[in-house]
Amino acid sequence: MQLEPLSKNQSVFVSDTHRFNTDTILLAHFAAPKKGERCADLGTGCGAIPLIWLARYSPQCICAIEIQKDACELVQHSISHCGVSDRLRVLNLDLRQIKTAQPRDPWLENLDLVSCNPPYKMQGAGIQNPQEGKRLARHEETCTIEDIAQAAAASLRYGGRFCLCQRPERLADVITSLCRNQLEPKRLRFVQARQGKAPGLFLLQARKNGQPGGLVVEPPLILHNEDGSFTREMLDIYGDYKEGHV
Repeated sequence: MQLEPLSKNQSVFVSDTHRFNTDTILLAHFAAPKKGERCADLGTGCGAIPLIWLARYSPQCICAIEIQKDACELVQHSISHCGVSDRLRVLNLDLRQIKTAQPRDPWLENLDLVSCNPPYKMQGAGIQNPQEGKRLARHEETCTIEDIAQAAAASLRYGGRFCLCQRPERLADVITSLCRNQLEPKRLRFVQARQGKAPGLFLLQARKNGQPGGLVVEPPLILHNEDGSFTREMLDIYGDYKEGHV
């Protein structure tokens, strides 16, 4: 376990199994909460997204959901280290239980915003990592896109927002599951390594019970200039985190 700085005033504990990457930072920025909003992060891993939100924005409270006990312990260490127990809570919970949980947890009801950086690969697809923690983070062994959409829909208030990132080859799966669960896609942004390259990621926002149609496809987010340096937008997204990392 080691401490990774997120900003000048916020850090997160990570391990060899539970870390975060550029996709995490992009989703945290894309899904930025508004002041006073009640939020949740599904499959939070080490808890980087909630801690980035607390460092950069002013949400009222965040519930971090994670099925792996060792990851939850990391998040709890970060909560104690950063002194944010009044605004951030971690639950060792299978997100598939959110929809049917009785009584409902007040930290997971009528939320304004839910995010999820889900496993990118379908169960059985690609090379299986022998390390269980990494395998669960990358493959849909414990939750599918449909499970995630159901959990988000069960937690959001009417008009609440759900944001996720995923690989472009899963776009049809994602939109189908979201619409089936009354989550109407409203914002879509593709992420490209460089100008002219095929996108390797997309960021999508949906609204619970939103009116059908009206999907806005935003200009692509370009990560690198031709010389390999980060673009101005990427440096802005990294913010304080870029010190010592970029």
